[in-house]
Amino acid sequence: MPKILRLFTFISILAITSLFVKGIDKTKIETSKSTSDKYEIQALQLPENLHLAGERVPIERQHIRERMDRELLVNTYWQSNGLLLLKRANKYFPILEPLLKEYGLPDDFKYLAVAESALIDETSSAGAAGMWHFMRNTGKEYGLEINQNVDERYHIEKSTKVAAQYLIKAKERFGSWTLAAAAYNAGNYGISRRLEAQGVTSYYDAFLSNETERYVLRIIALKEVLSNPRKYGFKFEEKDLYTMEKTRTIKVDTTITNIALFAKKFGLNYKELKLHNPWLRQNKLNNKSHKVYEIKIPIK
Repeated sequence: MPKILRLFTFISILAITSLFVKGIDKTKIETSKSTSDKYEIQALQLPENLHLAGERVPIERQHIRERMDRELLVNTYWQSNGLLLLKRANKYFPILEPLLKEYGLPDDFKYLAVAESALIDETSSAGAAGMWHFMRNTGKEYGLEINQNVDERYHIEKSTKVAAQYLIKAKERFGSWTLAAAAYNAGNYGISRRLEAQGVTSYYDAFLSNETERYVLRIIALKEVLSNPRKYGFKFEEKDLYTMEKTRTIKVDTTITNIALFAKKFGLNYKELKLHNPWLRQNKLNNKSHKVYEIKIPIK
């Protein structure tokens, strides 16, 4: 190849490479700018009228304002968790809301269930179970059936009724819904002991454990964010939200020796039946007393 042609080829390759590199650099710069423009971590403007069950949060008090700000920040900028809570709330709130109304509990307490379990039927490290996170002894004390076959802490309707009973009794005892919510976390005795020792009668005046100090304000923060998701930067469409599958209810007053085989009678497998009846804890139902159980069957 003539020298002049080789030189021309070399110069051409350098020119093309230079343009390519500049293009990459430009793309990187534009991408960087685009990302920072779309994602900003901003301080939040605290609403002046935050309430739990009609009881106002005194955010004009500095230490309350700082604690409230903390819970709002955590529940705003933990985006993946917040979006999951919004999706699950669309599925479970239509069940909880009429139950809370029926049992005489303020609607705001559906957010207590969110704070307790994130609307998941899991058992905590301390042994609290179900959406409302009842301990075994407390559940039995309030009449829930809890044994190897059946654990009604996982029964959304029955456990919601017990949660309402507990909170209403705590409200009658302490005189406010905020203290009732605190007692749900720390126990009636624990709250009584702290109030008496400190000579106070308000949740916002009491010096409590760090967990209970945060607990009530976390409920309020969850209420604020889940009630105003777009205000806090959550964007989604209706189709993105979870929904509850339609079911019908059958009554059973006999022993079920094999729930997997029982499910097949309805065109279901064991997993499908369990997902709608998490209170059934084993692959059998001992029922020597012929108690009537209501089992949900998904409609396909």
